[in-house]
Amino acid sequence: MWESYQKGFKVFLQLEKSLSKHSIDAYLHDLQLLTNYFSLHELTLSPDAVQLQHLQDFLKYISAIGLSASSQARILSGLRQFFRYCLLEQIIRVDPAALIDAPRLKRALPDVLSFEEIEKMLSCIDLSKAEGGRNKAILETMYSCGLRVSEATQLKISQLYLDLGYIRVTGKGDKERLIPIGSSAIKYIRIYKNDIRVHQAIQKGKEDFLFLNRRGSPLSRVMVFLIIKELARLAGIQKNVSPHTFRHSFATHLVEGGADLRAVQEMLGHESITTTEIYTHLDREYLRKTLEQFHPGFGKNS
Repeated sequence: MWESYQKGFKVFLQLEKSLSKHSIDAYLHDLQLLTNYFSLHELTLSPDAVQLQHLQDFLKYISAIGLSASSQARILSGLRQFFRYCLLEQIIRVDPAALIDAPRLKRALPDVLSFEEIEKMLSCIDLSKAEGGRNKAILETMYSCGLRVSEATQLKISQLYLDLGYIRVTGKGDKERLIPIGSSAIKYIRIYKNDIRVHQAIQKGKEDFLFLNRRGSPLSRVMVFLIIKELARLAGIQKNVSPHTFRHSFATHLVEGGADLRAVQEMLGHESITTTEIYTHLDREYLRKTLEQFHPGFGKNS
């Protein structure tokens, strides 16, 4: 019964929302979990017959089978998107998901590297090797521009405007944005592109991709993850470091330096400012030291 609704929802996500295949698959999976629950409990319901109580019972069910609060919240987000679609298409008249409460989540702050720690990692790269030059270029670019790892691995030569100090990045939902790029990243991209990459045999159809592996095809996300993990180990950094740590660090350093949050949002390609607001965190010790240094009455005995 739900197949036609699922197909319509998929088209909506592709055309109206311009979501990636990965995101669309996740939303359809969330909807499938709900329909499986209905089948399991012998509930023959069309979308217009689904009520708030049904969704609340479904959330209790996925909680009981051991799904975490974050997984529950993600599934609920997918279902909300589906019922919004149904409302737009007049499949339903009332949105049953509108009043449902999401599970409370503890917002964990990601590990952030200091500038000195990033410099230490970069200094561990062996520039005498060809892959060292490539690794230096990609990590400098990721930190300089706050790129997602997929944005870095998919970066193309035709998207570089190095003379102007910008790169054009294709982000989530195939949305493009122009990002300023720093002089250090520009320097190492040019060294890699002009002195290392030119000597590679490149696979047909992959000529425009900037960062290549030894086989002449685009560097994978997993490979970047492994490169960063190894550099963190060599630098003696105990934090949980991943490619996304460079993006977190880029944003945190900007915000702590006083950058406008809207500008950071634009550079990161965040759809919502609330996503960017996670970077407004400053550790309490920093705040205490700031008060001690600049507040005339702080810490004085009255």
